[in-house]
Amino acid sequence: MSRIGKNPVQVPAGVTVTINGNTVSVKGPKGELTQTFHPNMTVALTDNQIVVTRPNDLKLNRALHGLTRSLLQNMVVGVNTGYEKQLEILGVGYRAAIAGSKLTLNLGFSHPIEFNAPKGITIEIDKEKKNILIIKGSDKQVLGEVAAKIRGFKKPEPYKGKGIRYVGEYVAQKAGKAASKDSK
Repeated sequence: MSRIGKNPVQVPAGVTVTINGNTVSVKGPKGELTQTFHPNMTVALTDNQIVVTRPNDLKLNRALHGLTRSLLQNMVVGVNTGYEKQLEILGVGYRAAIAGSKLTLNLGFSHPIEFNAPKGITIEIDKEKKNILIIKGSDKQVLGEVAAKIRGFKKPEPYKGKGIRYVGEYVAQKAGKAASKDSK
């Protein structure tokens, strides 16, 4: 049996779960998420716990068992506490500005890059460190996509390390051109 799939998902106080066939809706203080799961998986709510069961031990069902449980856990945590990712902007003259839900990035191109945050995602600039973007949301999948898309505008380059990276991300530095010792 799946080690992840067999663990029940605890539903904290203030979070309501509605199961309608294969569709599960989770509502909490940070928002509401709805997802439809594979018809082979059975999702049940008992004693403030969500339990996922599978019909047999076929490879597909074993894979879906852990996946379904993990997605449910992410939904419950997202609507209860939410998720957050932080991006760091490194480079001379690189900066970000926010107006409403629109993020404007100056990353050394001839034009500023404008990015509209999708519904349910908020983007902030750290008040102390102006080069840190804080992205918050209740849907872990959408949050990861938004962070990756913003990082993709100017990935960190390996020579000087300039660009956008996740806070704490390690970027291997390459040696630049070595000057020749003998000029003949």
